[in-house]
Amino acid sequence: MQLSRDKLVEAYRKMATIRAFEERVGAESVKGAIPGFVHLYAGEEAAAVGVCMHLGDKDWIGSTHRGHGHCIAKGCSVEAMMVEIYGKAGGLCGGKGGSMHIADLHMGMLGANGIVGGGPPLAVGAALSAKTLKTGAVSVAFLGDGASNQGTTAEAMNMAVVLKVPAVFVIENNGYGEATAVGYHCGAGDISARTAAFGMPAEKVEDGTDFFAVYEAAGRALRHAREEGMPAAVEIVCARQGGHYTGDPQPYRSKDELEQVKKNDPLVRFRKRVTGEGLVSAADLDQVDREVAALIERAVQKAAAAPLPAVEELTTDVYVSY
Repeated sequence: MQLSRDKLVEAYRKMATIRAFEERVGAESVKGAIPGFVHLYAGEEAAAVGVCMHLGDKDWIGSTHRGHGHCIAKGCSVEAMMVEIYGKAGGLCGGKGGSMHIADLHMGMLGANGIVGGGPPLAVGAALSAKTLKTGAVSVAFLGDGASNQGTTAEAMNMAVVLKVPAVFVIENNGYGEATAVGYHCGAGDISARTAAFGMPAEKVEDGTDFFAVYEAAGRALRHAREEGMPAAVEIVCARQGGHYTGDPQPYRSKDELEQVKKNDPLVRFRKRVTGEGLVSAADLDQVDREVAALIERAVQKAAAAPLPAVEELTTDVYVSY
C-alpha cells in the first residue's frame, strides 16, 4: 500500500509532533509546571498515526489515560492541548480536564479517559450513532492490553457485534498493564484471538514500531467497518519508551529491555525506510523536525502565559440539559 510523498511527510510530521510534544510535557512535568500525573505515549507513535491516517473529521476515536498521541494523530490543536495540560483557560476543555481528559468533539475526539476500559463503550455508542444517522462514519476505540481484560471492553465488543456497528477496537499491547506484564495478566495468552472469539475479524501486528505494518492492518480493519458496517479489531504490539507515568522508576523492566525499546524507535525506522527508498529526502524530514520544534515551543509559551480558569467557571461543564 504505497503512500504519496505528501502522505509520508504528513505521517512523519504527526509522529514527530507526538514525540516532541511528549518529551516536552515530560520535561515540564518534572519542573513542576504541569499539575498532576502525565502518562506519555513516546515509542508508540506508529500505532496512533498508522490508524488515524485512515480517518476523517467525521470519524470518531475514544482514547485512554495515555491519550496525547491519539489526540495529535486525530488532528487536535497542539497549542490548545498544551494549554489544557497546564490547566489553563483556553485549553481544549477549558483547563478543567487536564492530561487524562482531553476531548475535542469537533475533531471527533471523544476524550482521553482516566477509567481503564472506559473508551470502548463510548466508541460503540458513536458507531451506533453513525449507523443510525447513516453518516458513513466509523469509530475507533483505542485501549491497552490491561484494558482488554476489563468487563466494559468485553461488553462493548459483544455489543458491537450484536448491534452490527462500524467500530474498530485498536489494542495497543505495550507489554504492561501499568506494571503487570501481559504474560501474567492475560489469561488467554493471545489478545487478538480472544477478541476474535466475540465474532469479529481480529488481526495482530507483531511489530508495532513499523508504521507501514500498522497502516496496512488498520486499513483492512477500517475498510471492513466501512464496507460491511461491522466491527473489527487490531492488536498492535508496541512498547512505551518511558514508565507508566512520568517519574515511574520502572523496577519491573530490565535495563536490556529498555535499551532494546530505544533501538526499535518508530521514528528512526520510518526515516530510514523512506529516505533509503528515495521516497522523501532527509533534508525534508529535517525541515519537519524544525517546524515541529517551533510549534512545541509556541505551545509551551502560550500555555505558560495563559490565565487560570476563572472561579466563576468552577461549576460549568458539569451538567447538561437535553
